[in-house]
Amino acid sequence: MTGSGEHRKYIIWFWAIFSFPFVAAIILFTLISTGKLGFMPSFEDLENPENNLAAEVYSEDGVLLGKYYAEKENLTWADYDEISPYVIKALIATEDIRFYRHSGIDVRGLGRAVIRTILMGQNTGGGSTITQQLAKLLYPRDTTRTSAFVRKIKLGVTKFKEWQTAVKLEKSYTKEEIITMYLNRYDFIYNSKGIRSASRVYFNTTPDSLNIQQAATLVGMLKNASLYNPLRDSLRMVKRRNVVISQMAKYGYISQNVADSVKQLPLVTDFRPEDHTSGLATYLREYIRTTMIKFEPDRRFFSFEEQYNDAVWQWENNPLYGWCRKNKKPDGTNYNLYKDGLKIYTTINSKMQKFAEEALTEHLSQNIQPAFQALAKTFRNPPFSNDLTRKQVEEIIMMAVRRTDRYRELVKRKMPEDSIMLVFNTPVRMKVFSWKGIRDTVMTPIDSIKYYKHFMRSSFMVMEPKSGHVKAYVGGPDFRFFKYDGVTEQKRQVGSTIKPFLYTLAMQDGYSPCYEVENIPRTFRVIIDGKDSTWTPKSSGPKEYHGKMVTLKWGLAKSENYISAWLMTQFTPQAVVDLMHRMGIRSFIDPVYSIFLGTSDITLEEMVGAYGTFANKGVYTRPMYVTRIEDKNGNVISRFNTKIEEVITEEQAYLMLDLLQGVVNQGSGIGMRVNYGFTNQMGGKTGTTQNHGNGWYMGVLPNLVAGVWSGWEDQSIHFETLGEGQGARIALPVLALFLKRLYADPQFGIMEADYFEKPAGFSLELDCDKVKRNTGRRSNFVERY
Repeated sequence: MTGSGEHRKYIIWFWAIFSFPFVAAIILFTLISTGKLGFMPSFEDLENPENNLAAEVYSEDGVLLGKYYAEKENLTWADYDEISPYVIKALIATEDIRFYRHSGIDVRGLGRAVIRTILMGQNTGGGSTITQQLAKLLYPRDTTRTSAFVRKIKLGVTKFKEWQTAVKLEKSYTKEEIITMYLNRYDFIYNSKGIRSASRVYFNTTPDSLNIQQAATLVGMLKNASLYNPLRDSLRMVKRRNVVISQMAKYGYISQNVADSVKQLPLVTDFRPEDHTSGLATYLREYIRTTMIKFEPDRRFFSFEEQYNDAVWQWENNPLYGWCRKNKKPDGTNYNLYKDGLKIYTTINSKMQKFAEEALTEHLSQNIQPAFQALAKTFRNPPFSNDLTRKQVEEIIMMAVRRTDRYRELVKRKMPEDSIMLVFNTPVRMKVFSWKGIRDTVMTPIDSIKYYKHFMRSSFMVMEPKSGHVKAYVGGPDFRFFKYDGVTEQKRQVGSTIKPFLYTLAMQDGYSPCYEVENIPRTFRVIIDGKDSTWTPKSSGPKEYHGKMVTLKWGLAKSENYISAWLMTQFTPQAVVDLMHRMGIRSFIDPVYSIFLGTSDITLEEMVGAYGTFANKGVYTRPMYVTRIEDKNGNVISRFNTKIEEVITEEQAYLMLDLLQGVVNQGSGIGMRVNYGFTNQMGGKTGTTQNHGNGWYMGVLPNLVAGVWSGWEDQSIHFETLGEGQGARIALPVLALFLKRLYADPQFGIMEADYFEKPAGFSLELDCDKVKRNTGRRSNFVERY
């Protein structure tokens, strides 16, 4: 009896020990399934995994300009048929050769995984299938630090969760969908989440174009992207890449000869980091981003009434302004620019944008900046002009200090002013801009402020006048270091570029470009400081023509203030203001007699749009940046249309084109002919403000209108003479260098033959020499047409 009792006891213990793992596993799976041991995704969760898809910004010619995405979420989806077969084969061969034969869990690898993970506490990932790795990406592990024993328990529970999630994934998705999700979810570092971003960042290509070695490199990174970083440790990456290639040969995806050949190739990358501050059209992309996420204007959040009024106008008239607040998804929520995978198609032409950026860079880096640096060395307080005292310079620097983010942050911390200034005067390591490349240096924050004030800024915009499509948009020298946008954000005095609006009134009133006026001073009665006074504008043209009869065409070509002053005696300042507003300029313009000197602050965007009226036969076309927006599935959810308004007649616009051509043929814009050799039809107008602090050039061609502004952050920084700082020297060359590149390109070279179309039935003679010869008298007696 005793023997049989002991025998029964042994049998009970045997079955208890034998069945314990199975019972424990059943209990564990039950607890995991019911969520008792932490979150477990439901079938609904698995069927609709959350993806934060980056918005993509495209040029009109289909080039990806950039993306908008949440931090570390630079994800753009690639479908299975958009991924190179080499990637799929490399993935299967290296990570899960039995992928197509299991249902989420590889039984052969299960034992190894249990031993290493549960018993040995090694988080090696051994035995993990592609489906399990996807589960891990969709529902990351708990990385909270605990004791070794608790960590082993957690790893075991986590592994069970991954197995169960993998089984659910296999029931919800096809094998191809699982591979697609995995490759799209993996973070390849350097802001390259997913196979599409990684292909572009590391090889500047698309997923479907990856070759064997490129595919093997990216699949090799799946083991540990930071460890197998092709940029940081190329030797280690080559070894890992070759392991992947060997696996592909081992399982028959490529021949051994091909594998041996490819493994001999060096690791070649074409690294193109993707972020908001690099690539083409950075200033435009930032303009679109900030514009689309604007809220409906609230007066409490605006410092100035003019800013608020402009925001209200934008909200009511610009469909792109506040687009994310005005438009809703099918579920009723607003679109999220950073997560909903929007595709934004701009009017920008990628080639023109590249030419524009290169032209601006060439002019500033090779011509203007070296000349100014040489001059600034002679100043008492460089880069500030000698007409400023040291105290005035110190005040300007302190104003700049208080505008910095660093200063505002220290004030928020309630740091005393003397401590703040100690911070600004303490040297720190930093990267700074230079025209020879980014420099690593050590300097104090206050010295860095002075350093950046040396650099001339410039902005450039090119628009198609008929459609209003903006083809190129350059807001400054380098968005990484100069984020203030000189196209739409900055307002500066426009100088003589305002004069064509005054001359337009003359053309509307029936004057001919050949109408003659005596070139003498004009005096105006004005009120200064509340008292009656007089004001006589100074001449800005050649003195040898003083007192002579000159044509209106000559007056604009030479930008002669005496002729502009005579025109101001014919029209009211308010008439000039009203015309400019009808031509799309929304900025405040003071209706005073001195309006023609261009002291009003206006954006480059407004000026380009207004000048487009001359090239577009008298029709103002509002500058346009986006043509359509699509959702992540390619459905068009918004289309943007051209906004136009007829301002002047076609005949009047043609007369103005003749006047503007006179500027290029015989006036301040003659550098386009003499220095750059252009012979095609073009018009233009230079502008230079007081002390040469701002230089402008507006160019009008038959199918393009462009504007350039050049100057410094502060008006107190400038060249000393008109010859050095005039718009013809510091602004005009940007457009000239752009056109040189444009006409040299076979795609656009034909534009050089474009001409201004004469209105039907137009018969007025515009050659002023012929007018004189044919009438035998001065052209002012021809009167008006």
